[in-house]
Amino acid sequence: MRLDLLLLCLTYVLSQFFRSFLAVLAQVLHSDIGATADALAYASGLWFIAFAAMQIPVGAALDRIGPRRTASVLLLAGAGGGALLFALATTPTHINIAMTLIGIGCSPILMSGYFIFARRFSPARFATLAALMLGVGSIGNLLASYPMAWASEVLGWRSILLLLAVLCALLAGGLFVLIQDPPKATHVQRGSTLDVLRIRALWPILPLLLVSYAPSAAIRGLWMGPYLHHVFGWSAYEVGMGSLIMGLAMVCGTFAYGPLDRLLRTRKWVVLVGNLCGVLCCLMLALAVDDSALLAVGLLAAIGFFGASFPVIVAHGRSFLPPHLTGRGVTWLNLFAIGGAGLLQFGSAPMHIMAQTQGGSASAYGILFAAFGMILLLGCVFYLYSRDSLH
Repeated sequence: MRLDLLLLCLTYVLSQFFRSFLAVLAQVLHSDIGATADALAYASGLWFIAFAAMQIPVGAALDRIGPRRTASVLLLAGAGGGALLFALATTPTHINIAMTLIGIGCSPILMSGYFIFARRFSPARFATLAALMLGVGSIGNLLASYPMAWASEVLGWRSILLLLAVLCALLAGGLFVLIQDPPKATHVQRGSTLDVLRIRALWPILPLLLVSYAPSAAIRGLWMGPYLHHVFGWSAYEVGMGSLIMGLAMVCGTFAYGPLDRLLRTRKWVVLVGNLCGVLCCLMLALAVDDSALLAVGLLAAIGFFGASFPVIVAHGRSFLPPHLTGRGVTWLNLFAIGGAGLLQFGSAPMHIMAQTQGGSASAYGILFAAFGMILLLGCVFYLYSRDSLH
């Protein structure tokens, strides 16, 4: 792997960290600045919505000016500035603004890598390369679990965020120096986001993209910590260990999905079967929500494993994109995946509040997990009508 792609992978570790680290800080942020779990759900949702909203301009920028300037400038201004503001936060509003900025800063990283893969490598290798980058980046999920809980206890969460702001600046400088922009598409034909939406083969794929990543992102990044604390009385360290297990399962799932389309000669059925297994795990967790902490962690890990189908779904959609729409196309696909996660986190907070008022803590989480499973099932129904492709 070239040095610029390796650095993009390492930067994506940071992006994965930022979307997941609030879960292990829930207790300390509540005691320090009064941020409740529902307030953090809103802040986390803002990260995903900002990230998703940036996919359209990021796609245009990748096609026009390339990944070098797109990734480095946004990472420095957005993620670096947002991490600095987070470190200085004194109210939940400051956290909201910081998470929005961080979402903007992280928005071009994965798509810059995917853009380079699509332009420089054969389509048959795209899913494997995409899964490799996602798998390496998922280390950020692991760092945002027990290691973050330990570091915040030893150094304090403000010091950690200051160090992250400095790291964002260093990585942005490295990307600006090292990234090699691929040559522009030989097609002189211009395209727009509307041209991507006119590709009918994408229509049954987009609903599953909207919901496939959302349950595992919402649970791992936000609800896992409060759930294990409120229902089973777990401490911050124990929550960190549970999060680490789910994070490891997500990494394993990403690497497992990556080569399956080439081994089994199908993308559609790899994705569909995997997500139906995720539906089953969500519904089982809803039914056994307060039975056993070990069973709960096992099912949470299974949800993370089966919810890692994103690179194969993107490869499926990317196979229908013409070369001149590569940047806009892959970022539009990413918009659906990240936007769906953000919408679900926004929706999950009022759902949790209402369910908790009516039935208590355990019942509220059971309803939440059941809703995640049913939403994912709906996406699978639409995806059933998609056309398979390995090109």
